[in-house]
Amino acid sequence: MIGYLRGRIVRKTPEGLVLDVGGVGYVLAVSLSTYADLPGEGRDVELFVHTHVREDAISLFGFFTEDEKRVFSRLIAVAGVGPKVALAVLSGARPEQLRSAVAQGDSKGLTRIPGIGKKIAERIVLELRDKLGPPGSPLGMPGGEPLGAAAADVASALANLGYRRSDAEAAVAASEKELGEDPKFEALLRHALARLGR
Repeated sequence: MIGYLRGRIVRKTPEGLVLDVGGVGYVLAVSLSTYADLPGEGRDVELFVHTHVREDAISLFGFFTEDEKRVFSRLIAVAGVGPKVALAVLSGARPEQLRSAVAQGDSKGLTRIPGIGKKIAERIVLELRDKLGPPGSPLGMPGGEPLGAAAADVASALANLGYRRSDAEAAVAASEKELGEDPKFEALLRHALARLGR
């Protein structure tokens, strides 16, 4: 699973980009928010990556900030919201704007985003009300502490394995505290899996 890439932008369009990493070109879909923050073609960039695996395809989604990647992960956990819809939401609202809309119950405001209908907007507000954190704070675990980079990737990996996201995040948060500062991905994954197996 790819969680982060650093390389040179070969091609850049609003739909995505090709990133040269050591001679290999990775195709990443990006939100318009990330697109607006990217440097020009030929420049180096660091992106947080969500790897989406299906039976027939592996897709990479790139994010300029770790917070945007985390919000994307929350969005695709909402029933009926796939990666393309989640990217559309983040193209129409940066994480801070989405937090405000959800906190205010403003599903009508979300329907102004192209491709987001009333039912999806209402579901996003309902299911993410307690999961995005209050406006003005980066997305993190319950208690307001932000996830470390490895912890965010482990929680995402566990959710992809079929664990409920809330259970995965609780196990990762507890494991991160027990293991100390900046635990490695593998150690954190083993520890979290052991907690989930209890």
